[in-house]
Amino acid sequence: MRILLVMPHPNPKRSLFSKISYPCLTLQQIAGITPRGHDVKIIDERYEKINFGEHYDLVGISCLTYNSLRGYEISNIFRKKGIPVIFGGYHASLLPEEAKQHADSVAIGEAELTWPQLLKDLENGKLKPFYKGNRVVKAEEIPSARHDIGVYTPFSEAIQASRGCPTGCEFCAMNIVEGKIFRGRPVENIIDEMKVIKAKRIFFADASLTINPKYSKQLFKGMKEVNKKFDCFGNINVLSRDDEFLKLSSEAGVVKWYLGIESISQENINQAGKGTNKVENYGKAIKKIQDHGMQVTGFFIFGLDHDTPDIFDKTLQAMYDWNLDEASFSIITPYPGTRLFDRVEKEGRITCYDWSQYEEGKVNLKPKNMSEEELLEGIHRIALDFYSVKNSFRRSFYTNKFNPVSSLANFAINMGIRSFYKNEKFNKQ
Repeated sequence: MRILLVMPHPNPKRSLFSKISYPCLTLQQIAGITPRGHDVKIIDERYEKINFGEHYDLVGISCLTYNSLRGYEISNIFRKKGIPVIFGGYHASLLPEEAKQHADSVAIGEAELTWPQLLKDLENGKLKPFYKGNRVVKAEEIPSARHDIGVYTPFSEAIQASRGCPTGCEFCAMNIVEGKIFRGRPVENIIDEMKVIKAKRIFFADASLTINPKYSKQLFKGMKEVNKKFDCFGNINVLSRDDEFLKLSSEAGVVKWYLGIESISQENINQAGKGTNKVENYGKAIKKIQDHGMQVTGFFIFGLDHDTPDIFDKTLQAMYDWNLDEASFSIITPYPGTRLFDRVEKEGRITCYDWSQYEEGKVNLKPKNMSEEELLEGIHRIALDFYSVKNSFRRSFYTNKFNPVSSLANFAINMGIRSFYKNEKFNKQ
């Protein structure tokens, strides 16, 4: 069969930041579990338009919540042409009945146990409406992604070393879709996949590389031979205390850690159920990472139940005290299928059910201790302060001792992020 795999993108302007933010791995993974007898094409709408005039025997669409409506539009066009459409991804896994209204079948959860069977059923004219595995996928059952197709930028690609997240934050659906059990792929398989990747920088699409430190240390030791640079997510509890872990990750080529700081309020952290985070350890973790020669990007969420209007200035001051290299600012979003969605819906606080608005720069629930206007103004103000020309220049050229080329690149990235927050985020619906 001739198969098209699509990642929708609802914004026709296709901003530069949306293109360089994170490489997409999902479609390459689906291609990796597709029997090689099929002809697979990947289109990520951030980079490439769909030619609806081409013929395919099957279209697979992977969606998050924010791009699900665009996915439905694409599906409707192909189905009118008589081409069967399969939906998968987070949104379809969390709301399969909704997705089924726009598809011939829905693949729920991890695809390794369902996608090959789905293809066989389609070829035999016995396609089922839903496919869901009866167990979690074992680590050794996760094959390498296809890195020979679906590559849109030569600078960075993604890889996944592990599945499963035992933390289970209230606002996150990862452990619902991937499961709570940590499963690390065989290290030799990951290293072999890295060697196929042409890009010099690799992004780990894992929930966190600190969930199983013993496993990650073995992975870091194997990564030394690859001679590439890596970005990965990690949690405060390990990164604030394990110097051996940090040393091995730095030697392996890790250059940046993404930390889900979420909030400087321990009350917010406790309510979210993020047991890995102790606010008192934030500064220690950041300093340890930087002392080992790696950068830190902190991820922050605002609009949580214990946030009051003074949370913005307190957070901004903390970021400067910690000397963060980069920061990402989001508004709490009640993604369907999460415990957060269920709770705030019962409380009557969800203000919008238009999935296209479920971006983390839009307000979709009524904050408890501030107005919507205070939330939007506060987060917009501190984002532009943190990414001001002066502060960005200081961080890039003075705070960290990088070479001039790296410093200039960091400054350019900071200016790109500033433009993103200034022009595209935190606007009212």
